[in-house]
Amino acid sequence: MSSGKFRNVRQYDGEQVARTCARICAMSKDHAITIVQTLRQKGFSAYLAGGCVRDMLLDREPRDYDVATSALPDDVMNIFPETYAVGVQFGVVLVADPSSPSATDAGKRGRRTVEVATFRSDHGYTDGRRPDEVRFSRDPREDVARRDFTINGMMLDPIGGEVLDYVGGRDDLKAGVVRTIGDPALRFAEDKLRMLRAVRFAAGFEYGIEPRTLSAIHRFANDIQVVSRERVRDELTRMLTDGHPRTAFQWLDQTGLLKEVLPEIAAMKGVEQPAEFHPEGDVFVHTLMVLENLPQPCPPELAWGALLHDVGKPATFRRAPERIRFDGHVEVGVTIAREICRRLRFSTGETEQVIALVENHMRFGHVTRMKESTLKRFLRLPKFDEHLALHRADSLASHRNLSTYDLLQEKLREIPPQQIAPAPLATGDDLIRAGYKPGPRFREILEAVEDAQLEGRLSSRGAALEFVRANFPPE
Repeated sequence: MSSGKFRNVRQYDGEQVARTCARICAMSKDHAITIVQTLRQKGFSAYLAGGCVRDMLLDREPRDYDVATSALPDDVMNIFPETYAVGVQFGVVLVADPSSPSATDAGKRGRRTVEVATFRSDHGYTDGRRPDEVRFSRDPREDVARRDFTINGMMLDPIGGEVLDYVGGRDDLKAGVVRTIGDPALRFAEDKLRMLRAVRFAAGFEYGIEPRTLSAIHRFANDIQVVSRERVRDELTRMLTDGHPRTAFQWLDQTGLLKEVLPEIAAMKGVEQPAEFHPEGDVFVHTLMVLENLPQPCPPELAWGALLHDVGKPATFRRAPERIRFDGHVEVGVTIAREICRRLRFSTGETEQVIALVENHMRFGHVTRMKESTLKRFLRLPKFDEHLALHRADSLASHRNLSTYDLLQEKLREIPPQQIAPAPLATGDDLIRAGYKPGPRFREILEAVEDAQLEGRLSSRGAALEFVRANFPPE
């Protein structure tokens, strides 16, 4: 185990991440502008398009840069030396930045790329996601008309500074409104994930949703069931980690989408909690407040663990004579969380970390009563910084007492890593050489040795074997 792992709880340095992203985005912007210039020199129309234009008009750093052009995919691939045909049938080609690291066996992964898409119009959406027919165009107006929301439907000439706005996107940015381009029923029928995207944009930009657009989401919310679970998962993850998760889940609830994508979270609404421990309100309110108190930027598994940490409470609610109780809610919550992770196609590693966060969140209440060995085993949980971050958010969303959080921070500073996860003083091979017969008893013996070691009562292999002989005579 690495020596630096337990040096201290990792602090989430949002400013450092922002600076790194800014450098990457600046390089991507330069690459995108070069692509626009090159395409124009070859006689094609070309503009920055979509979300990067929106963000630039809002004086925000874009996540990435896209180019829209009259050039056909074959033209783009012939003009630029290194391209990746990721969606030629839809007119989409990735153009690699020649100044970024060379391509490896991993293909485009690790390369800095810009998506270059041919102007097009889309026709028919049988599967509710992809167009049945794509017709390439030389007119940017046709290309804009197929896009989702007005705030994402603008193009920008990065050379002359002209904004092409055929759909009123700048007015909606000024008004703070998410509005579909054209008929919302048609836009959502084309790609039903756009309903979740509307929620994400409204939350992320702290905007409202235009009434006709909102009404259409209400009307078609059940249609989100046809969207692949992976796409739903990714959209929800972005809501959880983009900085406004509480607002996002309030919008999900208001639009009727929450009960469609996460009925287990919708079930938290109205589930009372004991006021002496949770003066903030019901389980749903508490969960939203926990999300609000997570560090930013927030790792996806931590965000999902926070969302699901009390998911077992609705099923275990009981009004006892002395107070409301949720007996066994952790165990029930683990089962429900595992099913949600399976349903949304999380990887095994992601699932195990989310489950660990749910499973261990109540253990913080026992920290002051833990034996030294138990405490050290707790501190060496994988990604313990995430467990501690969840505990802090959970505390701030209820009693606001951070004494346990502060205590554990102090322990992590004081206890050297090698004392939290020391090399074992005895192994199964040692026991066999000492005359012990392999079997279930080995686990009991080795755990007892480790307990004594973690508590400072054993410090050498010889002392460990003497301890074994004294406390576990051979049978």
